Amino acid sequence: MDLLVSTIDGHLGRADFNGRTYDCALGRTGIAADKTEGDGASPVGRFRLTRVLYRPDRVTPPATSLPCAALTATDGWCDAPEHADYNRAVTLPHPAGCETMWHDDGLYDIVVLTDHNSDPVVAGNGSGIFVHIAGGADYPPTSGCVAFAPDDLREILKDWKPDEDRLVIG
Repeated sequence: MDLLVSTIDGHLGRADFNGRTYDCALGRTGIAADKTEGDGASPVGRFRLTRVLYRPDRVTPPATSLPCAALTATDGWCDAPEHADYNRAVTLPHPAGCETMWHDDGLYDIVVLTDHNSDPVVAGNGSGIFVHIAGGADYPPTSGCVAFAPDDLREILKDWKPDEDRLVIG
């Protein structure tokens, strides 16, 4: 079964999965078929969820069939299109532009990696498209990710079947 994500209005979205409907946040510019780095859009497409990361000092690991690992303060994600590590996990400090995965705001207390722009990685086609925790009950926009309430994300991950299920945006 797929996690079907669509826009309601701008960055506010709705997702259907396993007979349930969830509210979610999307990129600040909504959903785009032609994703580019820094455009603030969630990309149209069908993606695998590949791995779950979590903040061990804040939350317990979610129950899931996906590979799961604890984040560390040196985990980063390269978002510099000109660098060979673009759209890949890196160790901080790193010589190129990178996002710190160890967030103080709680967004990445649980964060799920997707295979967006990963095989092959194309410079400038968007990096770090994740599924993570929403920034509040009003679902503020993301930079291009899909974000859920913490309990909703845990419920989705508990029922996720990696060999069958996909994230479908658009």
